[in-house]
Amino acid sequence: MLSALPFNRFRLSGRFAFFFIIFFAPSVAAIAQPLNEAKAGPSAFTAKLINIEAATNEVFRYSTTLHNGTKKQAIYELKAALPEGWVVSYKVEGNQVTSLNMDAGKSQEIAVEINASANASPKKYNIPLKAVAANDTLLLNLEAVVKGSYGVAMSTPSGRLSEEVSSGGHKDIQLEVKNSGTLALNNLELSSQLPSGWEVRFEPAKISKLEAGKSVAVTAFLKVPDKTIAGDYAATFSLSGTNANTQLAFRMFVKTSLLSGWIGIMVIVLAIGSVYYLIRRYGRR
Repeated sequence: MLSALPFNRFRLSGRFAFFFIIFFAPSVAAIAQPLNEAKAGPSAFTAKLINIEAATNEVFRYSTTLHNGTKKQAIYELKAALPEGWVVSYKVEGNQVTSLNMDAGKSQEIAVEINASANASPKKYNIPLKAVAANDTLLLNLEAVVKGSYGVAMSTPSGRLSEEVSSGGHKDIQLEVKNSGTLALNNLELSSQLPSGWEVRFEPAKISKLEAGKSVAVTAFLKVPDKTIAGDYAATFSLSGTNANTQLAFRMFVKTSLLSGWIGIMVIVLAIGSVYYLIRRYGRR
């Protein structure tokens, strides 16, 4: 009986050590492992969307993330290989940057904005971006799909941008709206900026759709209030749409109406006649 006691104690000690290792060893290992090393990963330059489609006069906007997976602080310089005439900008929290100073294991969101040249052909363009550090170079391949261009022009059939109108009169002005781009325009609407008291009505006032290269005739029915002083006035006609807008400055020369002129002459004649009558009648006394 006594000889079995050391063996039983050994069995108990062995079981205790076994359970200690099972339950506490993972915690000890986790405590011993550095937190940065647990979260550390390879350096990367990624984007939520790498392919974006837009017109030449729109901005290609990409949301990207740069991660410094090294164990040291690094300065990354941002570079892009662009087609001729294209422009790129990088923004962090709304501020434009060209390089980033990043701590080890840190990530930073970068907004990339690319503007295509006005004469860019409709097709897909590959845009390689690089984040270059002393011992680390990261590559991100973006794609910009140019679908065409938006453009609109407004003028008169003759090109003349001045008209005459009588005080208190009306004037019908013929306008021409043309889609000068390669993409269809939608929801075009005309408006105006006129001198106080002036009125204008457009026919049509809205253009729901205008195909590329097509034109639409628009008539502006202008009304000048009575007693408008003769002289030069500026009138601005505006055209705005979802993807394009333009303005047309018009010079209006207001002249006195014929009836007003005759009334003025009659008033002057009556005044002179009254003075003459008074002189003849009372001048002898």
